[in-house]
Amino acid sequence: MTSWWQKAVVYQVYPRSFQDSDGDGIGDLKGIISRLDYLEKLGIDAIWLSPVYKSPNDDNGYDISDYEDIMDEFGTMADMDELIAEGHKRNIKIIMDLVVNHTSDEHAWFVEAKQSKDNPYRDYYVWADPDAEGNPPNDLGSTFSGSAWEYSELTGQYYLHLFSKKQPDLNWENEKVRHAVYDMMNFWIDKGIGGFRMDVIDLVGKKPFEKITGNGPKLHDYLQEMHHATFGGKDLMTVGETWGATPEIAKLYSKPERDELSMVFQFEHSGLDQQPWKDKWDLQDLSIPALKEVFTKWQTELSSEGWNSLFWNNHDLPRIISRWGNDKDYRVESGKMLAILLHLQKGTPYIYQGEEIGMVNYPVESIDEVDDIESINMYNDRLARDYAKEDILKSINAKGRDNARTPMQWDYSENAGFTTGTPWLHVNPNYHEINVKQALEDSNSLFYTYQKLIQLRHDNPIVVWGDFTLVDTADENVFAYYRELDGQKWLVVTNFQAKKTSFELTEEPKSTIIQNYNDKTYQKGQLDLEPYEAVVFEIK
Repeated sequence: MTSWWQKAVVYQVYPRSFQDSDGDGIGDLKGIISRLDYLEKLGIDAIWLSPVYKSPNDDNGYDISDYEDIMDEFGTMADMDELIAEGHKRNIKIIMDLVVNHTSDEHAWFVEAKQSKDNPYRDYYVWADPDAEGNPPNDLGSTFSGSAWEYSELTGQYYLHLFSKKQPDLNWENEKVRHAVYDMMNFWIDKGIGGFRMDVIDLVGKKPFEKITGNGPKLHDYLQEMHHATFGGKDLMTVGETWGATPEIAKLYSKPERDELSMVFQFEHSGLDQQPWKDKWDLQDLSIPALKEVFTKWQTELSSEGWNSLFWNNHDLPRIISRWGNDKDYRVESGKMLAILLHLQKGTPYIYQGEEIGMVNYPVESIDEVDDIESINMYNDRLARDYAKEDILKSINAKGRDNARTPMQWDYSENAGFTTGTPWLHVNPNYHEINVKQALEDSNSLFYTYQKLIQLRHDNPIVVWGDFTLVDTADENVFAYYRELDGQKWLVVTNFQAKKTSFELTEEPKSTIIQNYNDKTYQKGQLDLEPYEAVVFEIK
């Protein structure tokens, strides 16, 4: 049985940075509604909406204080209902961000839970006595630096937070917690949403006293229970954020007969520019052969069991053109190459806001310019461990989450048309060259490459269902692969570097499907590839 999301393309909106409608410098739901025609023109099928729930904003909305209300800065529930309805009119579904590994410490459940050890909500969270010396129960660390345990004076116990101390972890072993979550999910399903993106869902089966965080023993039991209690049988799209997934684990999540999720985000490729066994801030150059190996593994091992997600960017990752393309001399060419390489693979592609116009990182010179809690905590942690300030900032400029969160660049007006007020985060000053208005007026812009790639997926079953085969290349920095279905064969050829190279085309091309150097014609034999050139052929 096929589902709509298998041939869909999803666009991620980070509401805070997308479009401000009221001049307070913060993007909002009315702003998103005002830009739906633009997204319809791009051709996308669904919007993944980063959290818009009520939140004190310790971690930009990923700390939720009320799952059934809207953050004041973003608008009202009536605005949310209007967004869902206006999306439907344009055949665009709204995918909600489900953050249920943890809540805010200002959520009513935690406000109650911390009052006393016998409070009815105490067991909604994970608590532990200090050890004999009064220290945390173990050395489990927070993703945002420091201990994952925070002492609560009121009751003399520690509570678990795998992220910020204002994000206490829910206790999924408590059946009441799970069913409260399912009730909340059904509240949103009843509003007509198209599904859920599930934040760090692989952590909900944690066993913190055994120091197991990801892929705990009961994780899949919980997901199957969730499936049957909420979205099962409703043809909704569900995608889990699973940082530690292997293809075998991904099959557990996404094999249809297991009744869990549609697909997962796996991040193996996104770790290729960090040093082995270090964290994301410890940088190394990307190896194209390693990238080919990772993509091929996921394309082939999930080909008939489960489903792939395809992405370069999201709100947690730096801009891909700055990261693995070339944001100086070949911004548009490398942006098109990266898009073509990714979107013609098998799976559901995700576009992060601004990716389709080629937005790039915004380097900072001082920690005072940084908003992201993860970057700030890492800076202070490494400074205390005698890292050089310049090296820490180099890592933040390469990998910091603010790179993805600078406001969307709409036009040439002040603040790139994002707001008439003071933007909550600095606008990249390159908006005079990189903006939506410029992209729409240039028929050769990156925007129209994305538009065409979406149309190719909608119109050609080979893109959705075709088999994937990696092509051996003389130059290891040429990434080429075949897609094949029912006797039809496409060849994707990309030059993943800033210098010219060649590729041996051993079969006669029947036609050119898409290319990023538009003035070239091709024939069988040696192809001379320009820097970051990408071309797709139908083979006779």
